[in-house]
Amino acid sequence: MRHLLLILGDQLDRNSALFDGYDPQKDLLWMAENDHEITYVPSHKQRIVLFLSAMRHFRKELSDAGRTVQYHQLYADKRKDSGKSFGELLAQTIKKEKPKAIRVVLPGDYRVKELLEKTAAKHNVPIDILPDVHFYCTVNQFHKFAQGRKSLLMETSYRQMRREHDVLMRDGKPVGGTWNYDHDNRESFSKEGPGDLGRPTSFSHDDITKEVIKLVKERFADHPGEVDSFNLPVTPGQARRMLSDFVQYHLRDFGKYEDAMWTDEPFLHHSRLSTSMNLKLLDPRECVAAAVEAYREGAAPLASVEGFVRQILGWREFIRGVYWTQMPQYAEMNHFDHQAELPSFFWDGQTDMQCIRQSLSHILKYGYAHHIQRLMVLGNFALTTGVHPYKFHQWHMAMYLDAVDWVSLPNTLGMSQHGDGDIVGTKPYCSTGNYVDKMSNFCQGCAYNHKKAVGAEACPITTFYWDFLDRHFDQLQTSSRMKLQMKHVERKRNSGEIAEIRHHAEQLRSDWKLA
Repeated sequence: MRHLLLILGDQLDRNSALFDGYDPQKDLLWMAENDHEITYVPSHKQRIVLFLSAMRHFRKELSDAGRTVQYHQLYADKRKDSGKSFGELLAQTIKKEKPKAIRVVLPGDYRVKELLEKTAAKHNVPIDILPDVHFYCTVNQFHKFAQGRKSLLMETSYRQMRREHDVLMRDGKPVGGTWNYDHDNRESFSKEGPGDLGRPTSFSHDDITKEVIKLVKERFADHPGEVDSFNLPVTPGQARRMLSDFVQYHLRDFGKYEDAMWTDEPFLHHSRLSTSMNLKLLDPRECVAAAVEAYREGAAPLASVEGFVRQILGWREFIRGVYWTQMPQYAEMNHFDHQAELPSFFWDGQTDMQCIRQSLSHILKYGYAHHIQRLMVLGNFALTTGVHPYKFHQWHMAMYLDAVDWVSLPNTLGMSQHGDGDIVGTKPYCSTGNYVDKMSNFCQGCAYNHKKAVGAEACPITTFYWDFLDRHFDQLQTSSRMKLQMKHVERKRNSGEIAEIRHHAEQLRSDWKLA
């Protein structure tokens, strides 16, 4: 054998560099489902369904095209599969097939990259790690961008990417004369709510997906989340249909309401394309091109289209660059030295805080909550209560269907928990319950009053916000973006209110066993 070609579970890319020069007479395609990759964090049931079904569909597509795949499969009955770890399965194949070299596209997880390199070295087989052509920006290109910069600003990277790839540009300048329309994309719904959103895009389950769902129900019954509501693309065709539906029915309102939240509405105008892109079922260039074309045809306003493009060409590429330029030390960062555990209700949704309960109910049912619920509700709560940032990342990896280490770690440890100091964000993203009230209807009928920080009706979001600012006063007062908030803390200290807030926060920590 010439090459052992490894196809990882998040690299289901028809245009992968792995297939360049592929010769079925000399090379072996290899895929492996593995128990450890499912259980090292207790993966949401639907996350397991998504990965395994998409992998099996990819195997079928390759086989139908006449490409032989050595595929290691899991079964509902554990006794039917090998029981070997990913590394053991790979070592077994190396010993049997004796390849001259291993080839693999850069994994989405530093841990997996290390495992592959160590396994190859142990068996004296060269390993060639190929660039991931799915992304606009290679790791080496981002290294060059980051080199010598005092700070890494997404906006700087985003503008460079817009110019380089000629996206929403005209004569070297941004279409509309403005690079960023974020200020137009922060509206909340009126009292009447979002109105008729139509039915979300749905997909019928074929035999492959049905078999995987049965496997998950039997083998991983103790994992969090529901499974019967699984309804996401597992093939490129399904992913393109979801993209088309988003552009046709939701893109025009996406930007305006992208930060808004509403009771019992998990999706609103969001695309839900992150799972398809992160598994490489869908090329980000298709998404960007479809949105830009909608603007050109007058089907969607520039602010919505730019906001969607910025999520992909801006934030997604930037986050991946941060991950690979900062690992492995990035995973150890803990700027505020937070050590608390996540409260148990993050796993079952059993809390009387309506904003938290609503967000968690969406995650448990669909493995999904949009970026404001991730950042300004759940992330905000974890940050201000002092949860260890890596533990929050592990929970995120377990519960969100679109979570892969490269995208989850900088977004959770970095952006959400400010564990990296100011690499991703220039200030902590936290707020009182007033922000939740402004952007949603969650506070209506809640057991707590978002305006109060102490007392029986005090909103825990508000209590922990002020407690957090007070606990980290010395660190935060030097931030130019936090000066106004820190003046408020000083006034609360002088009035004695902060002492009451501290006491109430400590009582909540004790009740929820956060210490």
